[in-house]
Amino acid sequence: MGFGQAWTEEISGDYGGLCMQDYMRAADFFADSVKQIDKERLGACGASFGGYSAYWLAGHNHDVKGYNDGRRFKAFLAHNGMFNFEQQYLETEEMWFDNWDIGGPYWDWNNPQVKKSYANSPHLFVDKWNTPICVIHSEFDFRIVASEGMAAYNAAQMRHIPSRYLYFPDETHWVLKPQNSLLWHRNFIDWFDTNLK
Repeated sequence: MGFGQAWTEEISGDYGGLCMQDYMRAADFFADSVKQIDKERLGACGASFGGYSAYWLAGHNHDVKGYNDGRRFKAFLAHNGMFNFEQQYLETEEMWFDNWDIGGPYWDWNNPQVKKSYANSPHLFVDKWNTPICVIHSEFDFRIVASEGMAAYNAAQMRHIPSRYLYFPDETHWVLKPQNSLLWHRNFIDWFDTNLK
């Protein structure tokens, strides 16, 4: 596990790599070490990169050793996360970030970082999804546009996975309006209550 700027730079261009290993190792460590944690009722959620993480983890949540049904997580929630890197690359208003963190355009297949990054796009692992997922997205998020969330939700629906889509037509990458924030938090609590109790 790493810390600070050095760690940030180390995982840049390594989507699906060390940072995901950290998530899974941390979940396993706490599930095995803290008696108050019910190992068979773990959920995972995240926003932005965390939303991408939830989608990626959903595609790698099968045949996990040490869990009764082979799933580490029993529910996911993804808020404004990247789902399809190729789609994301052409839609974002924050192109510099995708060029830096993903490595550039998906058609630059001679670039090893590009190959590695795009090979870890969550949409490529939907065939492995097996866990309820809640997707939240906002219309005025120009960093990760709302079609990313709709695509992820539709993928879950087509796979007949219990899923929910919460859409904010008047929010950006963040949910800032008080009533919307209440709705977001109520949805969050209800989703995990429904799927983890």
